[in-house]
Amino acid sequence: MFEAPIPILRSFDEARTTAFYIDFLGFETVFEHRFEPGLPLYRGVRRGDCVLHLSEHYGDATPGSAIRIPVDDVVAFAADLLAKHHGNARPGVPGETPWGTREITITDPASNRLTFYTPTTFYEAVSAPQDRHDA
Repeated sequence: MFEAPIPILRSFDEARTTAFYIDFLGFETVFEHRFEPGLPLYRGVRRGDCVLHLSEHYGDATPGSAIRIPVDDVVAFAADLLAKHHGNARPGVPGETPWGTREITITDPASNRLTFYTPTTFYEAVSAPQDRHDA
């Protein structure tokens, strides 16, 4: 049985990463690891069921990656983020997509793109398992 994957995203600056993921997006730190002081940080963060790993280690991940994160209400989430007046990450109004979601995309300090989305009724209808009967 498969479970949800945990993506590893590249990070470079501990203070900027903390300000973005913890203070702005509302994640909490689950763990932090360094082999010794001054070496790169490997950190796990969580918000609800969403778990991400953030790594300063060269080779763990590529800056500029993109992930999609489902949320219960992307409109309310976007409004909450806009109210925080973050200087470098201000989401726009959630837009409808042809594939049946309403979503916003925000870029983190390492240029990773996080798309937060809520499925629409159309998405749920086309994603439902279909009974197939071949003649």
